[in-house]
Amino acid sequence: MKTLPLYLLLITLTVLNSCNSTPKEEALPETVKIIFDTDMGPDYDDVGAIAVLHALADRGECEILATVSSDGHPAIAPTIELFNRYYGKGEIPVGIPANPAANFTAPNNWNDSLLARFAPDLQSKTDYPKAHEIYRKTLAAQPDKSVTIVTVGFATNLAELLKTGGDDYSPLSGMELVKKKVKRWVAMAGRFPEGREFNLFVDSVSSAYAFEHWPTPILFSGFEIGNQIMTGNRLATLDGGTNPAAWAYQYNLATYDSRPMSHRMSWDHTAVLCAVRNPEDYFYLCGPGTIIIHSSGDNSWNPDVNREHYFLVHKYPYQKIADVLEELMLHEPGQLR
Repeated sequence: MKTLPLYLLLITLTVLNSCNSTPKEEALPETVKIIFDTDMGPDYDDVGAIAVLHALADRGECEILATVSSDGHPAIAPTIELFNRYYGKGEIPVGIPANPAANFTAPNNWNDSLLARFAPDLQSKTDYPKAHEIYRKTLAAQPDKSVTIVTVGFATNLAELLKTGGDDYSPLSGMELVKKKVKRWVAMAGRFPEGREFNLFVDSVSSAYAFEHWPTPILFSGFEIGNQIMTGNRLATLDGGTNPAAWAYQYNLATYDSRPMSHRMSWDHTAVLCAVRNPEDYFYLCGPGTIIIHSSGDNSWNPDVNREHYFLVHKYPYQKIADVLEELMLHEPGQLR
């Protein structure tokens, strides 16, 4: 009687076990818990970013816990609330900075014009809670290591949060609360490996403090990422009479710069996309390392010190990412997930 060689016997058993095994259920994708921190002006790529965020939420990919402004201009928080309302989530908390370093919007006053057209009841609204209070209340109520913070404006609110002490929401300090509850921070900030970028240098003091003291990983979507990805031309073809995101792009493409444009850079969109979805599906990741904020407000990258900082590097032709973002920007309330 012949016997199978040992290696053939092992292969046979492996195949039989594989064929007879019960299929494993695939794990459902994680719903990412997001706090969105935006200056929502002076530029209008924030509009594209919040449209992308709400589209991802409506697809069940993320849950928007709170939305806060890092710019103290009185039209910014109402603009955020307007978009939350439009996308059917008017209950999402909106906060304002306690000590804003920035208090301005665009020269064409697109925020005011948008509010006048779509939400005149919000034009004079000022009674918003402070952003660091929104952060503390929201974080305290979430499971440990579950929240992703995405900033597409200044680091003002996060520097303020880190300096807070215990309160009715949590006995933990801001630093302790972040370390306990936050999974990561995704920031549209900086240029890599070195340069000068608006979100970082406008409040360079807060940027330096927050990035130096932050106790969880940080992923940067630098200026050079969104600067090459052009979007908005398809969104601008939608009905601007009913869709405030479409109207904002129509108005700003025509009036924001000295000459009309057909599309706009997508700086803020990329940070939102990579906060919710796997960033390595779209970009390479460089790091770990450390961002260095200089007294001038410029930044540089130190790859020799690991503070769990990372930054995005382009992987695909720019239009491939633009198509992904534009499709999300076209989402309107009531569409099927």
